[in-house]
Amino acid sequence: MGVMLSNCERALEPEFPDFLLSNEAVFEDASTIEAAMAAIYAGLRDNSPVMGGTNGMSVRLGLYSDELQYYSDSSVNDNAFFNHSVLPNNNAVFDFWNNSYVLIFNVNAMIEGLENSPLPDADKESFLGEALFLRAYLHFYLAQFFGDIPYIQTTDYTLNASVSRMPLTEIYEKMRHDLTEAKALLTDVDNSGERLRVTKGAASAFLARLYLYSEQWEKAFDESNSVINSGIYVWQSKLNDVFLKESTCTIWQLKPELDGYPTKEGQTFIFDFGPPPLYALTSEFMMDFEEGDMRKDAWTRKISNGTETWFHSYKYKQNMYGISSSEYSILFRLAEQYLIRAEASLHIGNVQEAKEDLNTIRHRAGLLPTVANSPEDLLKELMHQRRYELFTEQGHRWLDLKRSGLASEVLRPIKIGWKETDIYLPLPQKELLLNPNLNPQNPGY
Repeated sequence: MGVMLSNCERALEPEFPDFLLSNEAVFEDASTIEAAMAAIYAGLRDNSPVMGGTNGMSVRLGLYSDELQYYSDSSVNDNAFFNHSVLPNNNAVFDFWNNSYVLIFNVNAMIEGLENSPLPDADKESFLGEALFLRAYLHFYLAQFFGDIPYIQTTDYTLNASVSRMPLTEIYEKMRHDLTEAKALLTDVDNSGERLRVTKGAASAFLARLYLYSEQWEKAFDESNSVINSGIYVWQSKLNDVFLKESTCTIWQLKPELDGYPTKEGQTFIFDFGPPPLYALTSEFMMDFEEGDMRKDAWTRKISNGTETWFHSYKYKQNMYGISSSEYSILFRLAEQYLIRAEASLHIGNVQEAKEDLNTIRHRAGLLPTVANSPEDLLKELMHQRRYELFTEQGHRWLDLKRSGLASEVLRPIKIGWKETDIYLPLPQKELLLNPNLNPQNPGY
């Protein structure tokens, strides 16, 4: 596997990372492979769409949907997302694309290196499973942002420089293939003891989400059901314990760079004085909380200057350096699996099972069992629970509006710039100029 020469603006031809410059040496020893894999996880935490900071999708898609209000004029990118005026030259759009493909390239380098490694298969399997999972995971979000995209499976820059986009159905099939193989290779429990590395359960959780998005209801039910009944992840009954690093319902999380650091989510969403410096939860979101929903008090926080009041997301409560980090950034947790199983149950006719799963979510929130009975009313209740269970977490709200076909109905009255074609972001103009095979541009741009 050769070292690739790069142009810093070529997302599909990124600079070869330092830890893989000497390929043969890296893949001859498990400890150096471990270090290389740790660097990929760090890139996911610090420089990818799922990062919890201001440049991550929790913020940008929160602004794009109906979760977050923007209170500053300092960021052209934030303004564009909030006002639905995103253009192909938007730097945030380029970063979503470029940073994802840089990490995908590194993951492919890991896969190729492992395949040629002299280590016994037993020593390589978990690493290979992690890499296959991460390749699918990064492509999943690219597909949600841009629709048809290239699915990159090589480090051959001559091929990557001229790739074309694939239909979404083909992309989903490639994800499914990678995830199914990953699931067979991964272990039940990661060796960190803190759920910092992807495992067999994380692969099932991601497959459940993938099948949900592709409307393969029975498969979504089976995968989510296997996670819920695995015995590894235990329902956390106290709302204030859900986002602690020791939470038993966490499936996969990312640790801050240094012990004592807060999560990027905590640093980004929490503010102590009004008006908000950047973001706050929208007044519409706060008003639509069901009466008695304890998530309002546990997972949001009110800030007032005496005349006005604002609320910020308060799932993560540490926002300053401390003796130790009390929270890690959660990417998969058990509640989503209950919601996936409920939605899948509705579509395959298991109405009572769907109600039971929804009532599990409602009970923890301090709410009485749902009074909905028809599939239509239960689906509305499901979307409401997804909204108030998963808010400000990796863009779930926007992705739910998009996949359910409700985006126009919800956003047209409140977003001046809303267009039907806004369900996808524009492809970065820089990438279209470098590789014309990526054309045509998405409609509306």
